[in-house]
Amino acid sequence: MALTFKEVRRLFEVPTRGRVRLRDYDPGWAADDEFKELKKDELKARAAAFLQQNVADLAKAQERLYASDTHSVLIVLQASDAAGKDGTIKHVMSGVNPQGCQIYAFKKPSSEELDHNFLWRYMKALPERGRIGIFNRSYYEDVLVVRVHPELLGRLPDSDRGEALWQDRYDDINAFERHLTRNGTLVLKFLLNVSKKVQRERFLERLDRPEKHWKFSVSDLEERKYWSEYQTAFEQMIQHTSTKEAPWWVIPADNKWVTRTLVAGIITRSIERLGLTFPTVSDKDRKRLEAARLELMAGK
Repeated sequence: MALTFKEVRRLFEVPTRGRVRLRDYDPGWAADDEFKELKKDELKARAAAFLQQNVADLAKAQERLYASDTHSVLIVLQASDAAGKDGTIKHVMSGVNPQGCQIYAFKKPSSEELDHNFLWRYMKALPERGRIGIFNRSYYEDVLVVRVHPELLGRLPDSDRGEALWQDRYDDINAFERHLTRNGTLVLKFLLNVSKKVQRERFLERLDRPEKHWKFSVSDLEERKYWSEYQTAFEQMIQHTSTKEAPWWVIPADNKWVTRTLVAGIITRSIERLGLTFPTVSDKDRKRLEAARLELMAGK
């Protein structure tokens, strides 16, 4: 899957204008027919090689990010159930120094969190300079799950809860992400685009394998009944919040190796495009380092 970053952007980065239709993005995309014809073991080997190189490159980019201490990276992962968010995090970040990475998986908000604005709990979890922060689900849940299930809106002032509410939230999110980018945070947003057919297959696998029973929840099956509503919510979310500062990437998720390789590559190239370098020392400090080296060489 030797695509240039320009080709990757053309295929998977969502334009900042125009209507978004998820059917225009193939969840089963697999680079080219060559890969589709490979046997399973051959495909795994080829995919592992691509991912290994991207992970190695990401480790180098992350080291410069950590050393420069001028920028941070926020990775947002959104998806339907069983799209592979956890596996993507595990494999993509496998080569990154744990000191430079933090991961938050956001669940149902607490009473305290519901007593604040919908962005509050996410603001507290933002990565500091030099670090990569990953949001496994994010503030976008408040225009996805809550939009499909408006009864979850909770305690809000009496106001219009129609379309205007969601547009206001899109505007708030865009302003929030614009603020982050202005202050040195690279915001990378990925929708892992899994098909309904593959989601079903993965649910069945969880039920067929005892060691995966813990990953299945009856609520996942209940949410599957709202598939069309969620697809519409995803489209509206992306259409209104794919901006120049923080565009969305719609990543094929039916083939896990494709998902992991693309996400790793996009993160790496995006950090590299920041032009970060390792810190340099002053002439005074350089002389001190040379003196220390001579002292150590003398066996002192």
